[in-house]
Amino acid sequence: MSQPSVPRKTLGRPPRISREEVIATARRIVTDEGVDRLTMRRLATEIGSTPMALYHHVRNKEELLLLLLDDHATRTLLRPETLPADPRERVVVAAVAVHGALAACPWIVEVLTADDLMSASALWFVEQIVDGLVACGLSPERAVHGYRAIWYYTAGEIVVRASAQRRRADDDRTTHRERVFADLAPDELPRLAELADRWAPLTAEDTYRDGLDALVDGLLTRR
Repeated sequence: MSQPSVPRKTLGRPPRISREEVIATARRIVTDEGVDRLTMRRLATEIGSTPMALYHHVRNKEELLLLLLDDHATRTLLRPETLPADPRERVVVAAVAVHGALAACPWIVEVLTADDLMSASALWFVEQIVDGLVACGLSPERAVHGYRAIWYYTAGEIVVRASAQRRRADDDRTTHRERVFADLAPDELPRLAELADRWAPLTAEDTYRDGLDALVDGLLTRR
């Protein structure tokens, strides 16, 4: 007796996908696994489509990352309704807003520092920092250098803090630093030995704003 024939699957077009679905899926991948794990092929697999279908929405990974940057900035980097009249305070408010938006999503900093990419939505905040420094008496050139120093401090603080949090979450064993600090010689390193028991909690405190104030004040003293 012959076996009943199995209906043949018809090949049709991949399911239609939207740009919103592309961005949401890409955001989930980089948030859960990191930027390196985001590829056009991986993204297509997650969506249930083909890489070719993705190219109707984004040309390459760089454009995809730019879409993610703009999406994140639009959702989290909100302009204050009012800005302080004092230009120094405008600089601080703008920097704190950028820090808050990026700290909630550290992979964004990885993209911004690894590639020459920038969200157009974030330029308003750059404008406030540079303009505020100029209004405080810096030349436009020094204001740009000042913005760069603020950006390096902001990005570095987020990267270091996020890396430490990941390490603590992945491994609860005693760290190398803790072992070193437990054996400090008071006669050789008296101040560090004195602080050894409190070093970890002290360095884990959120002191971004204190550091930012000191940095901005330092920039303005060199007018």
